[in-house]
Amino acid sequence: MGLTTINGLPAHPLLIHFVVVLVLISAILLIVAVCWPAARVRLGLAPAVVALVTLVLVPITTDAGQWLKDQLPPDPLIDAHAELGEQMLFWSIAVFVLAAIWWIIHSKRFTEWRADRPSAPVWKVIMIAVAVVSVLVAAGSMVQVYRIGESGAKAVWSDQIG
Repeated sequence: MGLTTINGLPAHPLLIHFVVVLVLISAILLIVAVCWPAARVRLGLAPAVVALVTLVLVPITTDAGQWLKDQLPPDPLIDAHAELGEQMLFWSIAVFVLAAIWWIIHSKRFTEWRADRPSAPVWKVIMIAVAVVSVLVAAGSMVQVYRIGESGAKAVWSDQIG
């Protein structure tokens, strides 16, 4: 097990705030970079870097969540939350990979290389496909982080309020 406590408190509830914010920021940065060419130039590598930091924090946070789950009595709401949380890694990988691909295909070297090739229509189709998939994956990651948060709140507060 990795990081499980911070100053004697379970690390998961503390780390999750970073993950939620970073998932949303990386998704928004990816969408902005894909949909707004002027912003893509100004953002540069930022969407991929933020997505990479998110990708690093997600397994640390889920590991801390698994440790916390093991400390608590069995609960189907916690099990549902943990199952959804495990899926966030796949979304984070996809956002990172797409942000990196988007940056690469718009880099100066790649653009120059592509300009020497006669297959411009093929590249246009590829770039449109990457753009569409990027927007869908970014939106999906935001929906997933909401679903995980909602299930976590239900697991924590279902016995407290009502």
